[in-house]
Amino acid sequence: MSAGWYAKGVVPGGVGPAIIAGHIDSATGPGVFLHLNRLAAGDRVTVTMKSGVVETWQVTGSDQSPKSNFPTSSVYGTTPTPALRLITCQGTFNPAIGHYDDNLIVFADLVSVKG
Repeated sequence: MSAGWYAKGVVPGGVGPAIIAGHIDSATGPGVFLHLNRLAAGDRVTVTMKSGVVETWQVTGSDQSPKSNFPTSSVYGTTPTPALRLITCQGTFNPAIGHYDDNLIVFADLVSVKG
């Protein structure tokens, strides 16, 4: 499984929040963001662009919120510098609807670009 970039938003590394979403699991096994909840402020993540450019991002925090109360402005609101939002499901799985009750959003700022 791969993570997906929100194509109607900012390209990772551009000014503003770039959104990348991925599953924590599926009917066939673990997802790309299975351990996203382990990231803490100060941790670093990399994003490799199709061009081969590698961006390094530093986690500034995270937020777990019910899907019914998604923090839209915190995730999609404008920022004066490049920002990254990693989003997955979290909380209790509801088999009646086939989804988790919450979303986990990890916030990060750009540290470096190589390539």
